[in-house]
Amino acid sequence: MEYGRLQPSEPGGSSKHHVAENPSLPQTATSSASSTSRSRKNKLILISLLSVALILASAVSAVVLFAGRSKASNSAASSALHRKPTKAISDACARTRFPSLCVDSLLDFPGSTTASEQDLVHISFNMTLQRLSKALYLSFSLSYRQMDPYSRSAYDDCLELLDDSVDALSRALTSVIPGAASTSTSTQDVLTWLSAALTNQDTCGEGFEQINGGDIKNEMDQRLKDLSELVSNCLAIYSAIGGGDFSGVPIQNRRRRLLGNSDMERDIMGDNANVSRDFPRWLGRRERRLLAVPGSQIQADIIVSKDGSGTFKTIAEAIKKAPESSSRRTIIYVKAGRYEESNLKVARKKTNLMFIGDGKGKTIITGGKNVAQKVTTFHTATFAAQGAGFIARDLTFENYAGPDKHQAVALRIGADHAVVYHCSIIGYQDTFYVHSNRQFVRETDIYGTVDFIFGNAAVVFQKCSLYARKPMANQKNTITAQNRKDPNQNTGISIHDCRILATPELEGSKGSFPTYLGRPWKLYSRTVYMLSFIGDHVHPRGWLEWNGNFALDTLYYGEYMNSGPGAAVGQRVTWPGYRVITSPVEAGKFTVAQFIYGSSWLPSTGVAFLAGLSV
Repeated sequence: MEYGRLQPSEPGGSSKHHVAENPSLPQTATSSASSTSRSRKNKLILISLLSVALILASAVSAVVLFAGRSKASNSAASSALHRKPTKAISDACARTRFPSLCVDSLLDFPGSTTASEQDLVHISFNMTLQRLSKALYLSFSLSYRQMDPYSRSAYDDCLELLDDSVDALSRALTSVIPGAASTSTSTQDVLTWLSAALTNQDTCGEGFEQINGGDIKNEMDQRLKDLSELVSNCLAIYSAIGGGDFSGVPIQNRRRRLLGNSDMERDIMGDNANVSRDFPRWLGRRERRLLAVPGSQIQADIIVSKDGSGTFKTIAEAIKKAPESSSRRTIIYVKAGRYEESNLKVARKKTNLMFIGDGKGKTIITGGKNVAQKVTTFHTATFAAQGAGFIARDLTFENYAGPDKHQAVALRIGADHAVVYHCSIIGYQDTFYVHSNRQFVRETDIYGTVDFIFGNAAVVFQKCSLYARKPMANQKNTITAQNRKDPNQNTGISIHDCRILATPELEGSKGSFPTYLGRPWKLYSRTVYMLSFIGDHVHPRGWLEWNGNFALDTLYYGEYMNSGPGAAVGQRVTWPGYRVITSPVEAGKFTVAQFIYGSSWLPSTGVAFLAGLSV
């Protein structure tokens, strides 16, 4: 296919973007550019210092932790001409996808040769954190180099993503160090953070894959070398320690939070008689109330209004004003209007922000950034959210670039415990980028053409309407493109009790533009449709290949008790990885309660949700 991402991908992996040229563009110095450069310089100095501090801190913790045991073995180790892994290292690394790198990297770390298999969990985290921190520090040295616009976009993506990965590994390490485990941290938290860090590295690499050579690409490749593999090894080692699999079903990959009898019953039965089942447990009582009343009746901390009647006229000013690293919910009420602002992003430190509008089609956050402007797909988002606890309600997010501009994201979310409720997300190709971490989307309308829901979050869509639009000539619509790269990532797309529909424009010509439920962007792509209505615009085969046989035997695509004229499974694909789910126990693995463990965090947000399968 010669459009969008419906094109051949590289063997063993796949690129989701156009191949971009690397033109030598003249660099013009303007006062605006100088200001941006000064701002970037100050930020880089600060983060560089933090990176060095992290490297030193993790190194010191390793020395303190293993000093006693290392002393006993130093003389024997120093006399050896070559290193030999211990049984614990050999056993741990045998479970990874990159065993040679695993052995070599662990042997390089202090105390590893006297460590137990349990100790190797935090040793692997510590070692990987040091490598990520070093890569972040070294990458900053390139910031003052001249780059063409696309290279600058890919480079900036990598700095942000590396910084996020360092934060994720730091939290994971804090959770697994002996004697320092937090009672509020679950194994699913750690798996989520590791999965997100791996996705970050994947996204970083994807940006530079589109550049044909050049010094920046080559130098960044050196700095990023082995990082994805090291995080993958952390995932494998952690997943293997104490925990059974899901009876061969590749859902959460081994470890999971133990449930009481009432929790288990709720997971499977849905607890329909209790209205509280409509609120995931990690949404508190206050947030439930906030999501139940009109936005105009909520006492907001910050009000945005274009006419000047609020606290600020722009959303960007409101985000800047919001506190950082806050455990308290900050409410930003955005009055009706059309807001087009550049670089709208809720950064990682802007936690627990809740954006409330006046309703779909009334409060509209819009933009038209797209890859034709020589930026990465990651950079095209009209609105992006990275801060944990992000909630959006009664808003429209739009990217108006149009189908001929290809990748153009309306909303990108990499925030953990994120909620999108009663919103509208409108675009064409790559409308909604569910990038990473745990997300819940309910009663939201999503419009698009090619891969219009894509990414590698653990995300559940519930009671949503997914509208396929009329694409360009010779294009096919694909609703999802899930990019799970590693079998130990606890990620995937679950579409539960939704409606799969065509817009009126597509309805009139659906015979010429087939729509598919999804296609595998990466090797372990995972997507399920459960108890949903599927319209007749969906092709009888249901699913589309990415490139030949790529991922057809490693993906997990499932359908469970769907209805509608497009739900018949008699003519579906016969790939090894596709399955018609017949067991409610297997289907239950993809519910809010079990897939994103929403019962532990959604109640605090106040969003209605169904914990189990029952509708």
